Amino acid sequence: MSNLVLVSHSNGVTRLTLNRPDKLNSFTRAMHAELRGALQAAQDDPACRVVVLTGAGRAFSAGQDLADTGAASGSQMDAGKMLEEAYNPLVKLITTLEKPIIAAVNGVAAGAAANIALACDLVYAARSASFLQAFARIGLIPDAGGTWVLPRLVGPARARGLAMLAEPLPAPQAEAWGLIWKCVDDDKLEAEVSAVAAKLATAATYGLALTKQAIAASSSNTLAQQLDLERDLQRLAGASPDAKEGITAFLEKRAPRYTGKKS
Repeated sequence: MSNLVLVSHSNGVTRLTLNRPDKLNSFTRAMHAELRGALQAAQDDPACRVVVLTGAGRAFSAGQDLADTGAASGSQMDAGKMLEEAYNPLVKLITTLEKPIIAAVNGVAAGAAANIALACDLVYAARSASFLQAFARIGLIPDAGGTWVLPRLVGPARARGLAMLAEPLPAPQAEAWGLIWKCVDDDKLEAEVSAVAAKLATAATYGLALTKQAIAASSSNTLAQQLDLERDLQRLAGASPDAKEGITAFLEKRAPRYTGKKS
């Protein structure tokens, strides 16, 4: 491990920081491997209740480091291979992680990195940050889930504009369009994300994992299928220690003490 992803733990929060600030945290195969390993470790760690993903320095990430693709100037590359081996497994891991994951977008999030941020459950962005679907600038299409998530978040018209014009979308506009959860002043981003991470770290995180699963399934389910899924997941949630604690605490008029355990 070469510290391409910095990992810290505090009070149930695992913080992962992309750490190539001199390259605007652009992704290499090595950084992909470290990030996937760190996310899997967070998934397997019972002490971890929530994950925060951010970038070191002045950027969240500039996307793929083209120098790491193996393609020389003017040569042809197999761009799909990088997706199959690195980006697609990463996006799948983020979206199926059984713990809340917050993206703290501290600067530009460009290319695949923008879509990695959007794959997270909650996206907070500094007011000076921006989101850039840069692919059209080099003759590529949005990837890392971009063509799936963008139409669902902002509609097909805006998705086409973002993808085809490859213009940066400032964080305030991203919030207004519903692309992200919240835009905050630059000097308040750290405190805001830390506060929400602390809140989630003491929440009924098993129930949140089931909520994440239900929302992910809703885009392909019929209403009848979704109602059945809600029934099945609610049965699991209702049998958990956190549901018992939540109901008991409500009746006893006290704050609940959740553990996040399934059983």
